[in-house]
Amino acid sequence: MGCDGGTIPKRHELVKGPKKVEKVDKSAELAAKWKYCALSQEKLRRPIVACELGKLFNKDAIIEYLLDKSAERPNTEAVLHIRGTRDIKELNLTDNPEWEGERRNTKGDKYEDIYCGMFICPVVGLEMNGKHRFCYLQTCGCVFSDRALKEVKTEICHKCGDPFKSQDIVVLNGTKEEVGKLKEKMEERRAKAKTKKSKKSKAAETVSAPSENAPSPCVDVAGSSSSQTDGDKSESAEAGPSGSSSSSNGAKASTASATTKRSIQSMEGKSEAFKSLFTTHSSAKRTKEQTSNWVTHTPYHF
Repeated sequence: MGCDGGTIPKRHELVKGPKKVEKVDKSAELAAKWKYCALSQEKLRRPIVACELGKLFNKDAIIEYLLDKSAERPNTEAVLHIRGTRDIKELNLTDNPEWEGERRNTKGDKYEDIYCGMFICPVVGLEMNGKHRFCYLQTCGCVFSDRALKEVKTEICHKCGDPFKSQDIVVLNGTKEEVGKLKEKMEERRAKAKTKKSKKSKAAETVSAPSENAPSPCVDVAGSSSSQTDGDKSESAEAGPSGSSSSSNGAKASTASATTKRSIQSMEGKSEAFKSLFTTHSSAKRTKEQTSNWVTHTPYHF
């Protein structure tokens, strides 16, 4: 059928060639990166955060992911490196005065510029639409264009005045090479943080651990504290009243004198008021008439 009525077929209608490779529309790709969340694929809305690799997210989407990581999401590979809220930074963005909102062309009688961005650079005025390279500072979260950071070289933020270093600059939606460099920096930064935490924990353990060689305080019967080393104890044991001539009897007597306790009431240097504080004093003892039969446990029951 066909080719009747004087129609002349062309070559591409008769010969089937190889299929053309589908190419990604650049405008659609830029819109997906700079106008939509990298996790939930919803439109970006304040508050907007960025990770250490320069990807843009809605803050509520990141919080939902951190609360429940088991839920199914369209693009979880983009947030595998995010462990908590410390790994993200809320961006301080500058609104574009020419941005009229999503419903600026409801009637369809106006030209809609797809490259019109919601935010601009506060120094140069370039729109944040993907055509220009933008960066943010990890110290304060302010966003600037790369041209502004190159033309106006300073170590103080142009917007808030906080100091920063070249290491604190992170490229937003960079190329594969830039993302690879940012990933290496992120791993180095986390490795340094781990070493610092390990050093602090070791220092805390050494401070809290008690010294083993420190002498332990000994409290005598009278209540006075005295610290004696092993050598002092041995000397005091040898100095005990051993009247025997043999060395074995003397050692036994010294150990016995060291182990036996002196009675408070037999001490001559103590006053009678001090002796009355202890239960061995005569005033603390009761007669059988003073004690009751039904009381079984009392410190004054003898």
